Amino acid sequence: MHIISYKKILQFIEKHPNSKGPLEGWYRIARKESFLSFQDIKNIFPSSDQVKRFVIFNIGGNNFRLIVFVNYKSKRIFIRHILTHADYDKEKWKEDEWFMNN
Repeated sequence: MHIISYKKILQFIEKHPNSKGPLEGWYRIARKESFLSFQDIKNIFPSSDQVKRFVIFNIGGNNFRLIVFVNYKSKRIFIRHILTHADYDKEKWKEDEWFMNN
């Protein structure tokens, strides 16, 4: 999968250094896969969830949330948000225009 964009991961790691190992681990695995459906994602990342148009990954022992939009046809993963668990719970990510549309 082509992941857009790794820069968001680097920016989050800068603010939250303890997320480095788990986020880089997710990236290494995800970029080598060719997901055809959410079930393919779930097979590799069992704790992932689909909420409307987004796939949400629990990262770092549930400390962080990686929220992405997956275009299975074009083999692209668009990173929309990387959040701490506390920020995720505020649900502002649901205001993202891609949450319902795209």
